[in-house]
Order: sequence, then structure tokens, then C-alpha cells
Amino acid sequence: MGWGSFHVLRASKPGVSENNAVDRVRIDKWLWAARFFKTRALASRACELGRIECNRQRIKPSRELRTGDRLQVKNDSGDFEIDVLQLSEIRGPAVVAQTLYAETETSKEARLKLAEQRKSLPDFDSLREGRPSKRERRVLDRLRRRM
Repeated sequence: MGWGSFHVLRASKPGVSENNAVDRVRIDKWLWAARFFKTRALASRACELGRIECNRQRIKPSRELRTGDRLQVKNDSGDFEIDVLQLSEIRGPAVVAQTLYAETETSKEARLKLAEQRKSLPDFDSLREGRPSKRERRVLDRLRRRM
């Protein structure tokens, strides 16, 4: 018997309808399942820091998400504005995770424009070879103190 055919019978949980479709889920679980964050703890932390908005409101990690909600997600990959299409508490393959949401056109355009700007900037890391000299370290120290 493979894992795909393994079923567990249990009493109905709140938020789960008779056909096992989830009708609401915690936002930190959904962000993790949709692969916006590698861990659920990172998703919770992003909510606490105000990097996640639902329908233009800052939210807590325990807020229940529903289909049709619009999210603004800020993470290392960029800023996303997405519409929730499906709910899931389970982290599956990336192909399945992409079916959980639809990114808005304005969000896609803004991310592509930002990526092109980053590509057009010169790559200073490739110019640098070896350790910095004493003079270069002093300059770096001065710059770090200003920040």
C-alpha cells in the first residue's frame, strides 16, 4: 500500500467541510504552503513585522484566510500582490503551490521592471579580488559608521 492510498478517518475539524475541502486556514500556514516562505516560523515573523497585508490591512499570523482575499506579500523574492484562489494547509510541490494564487498584472510588471533595473546596475563584486587593503578597510569602516 503506497502513501497516496493511505486514508485516516477522523471527526470533522472546524474549517473542514465534509468533502475535506478547507474553507479557511491560518495565513501563516497558507503562506508556507504556497511557498512564499521556507518555514512557517518565517511566515509568522513576516506577519508580525507588517510585511503581509490582507485586503489592505496589516494582519496577525493567526488570521484566517479565505478564498477571494487579496494579499500584499513582501519577501526576499520581491513584492507580490496576489488573489487567493484555493486554500491549503499542506506544503506540496511548487507546481501545486502556484495554483493556490494568482498574481495581479500590476504586481508582475513592477517585479519585472525592478529585475531589469537590477540587471542594468554594474556588478561591483566581480571587480573585487582578494582581501581589502588597509586603506580600503578604513574606507569601508567609515561607510559603515555612517549607516
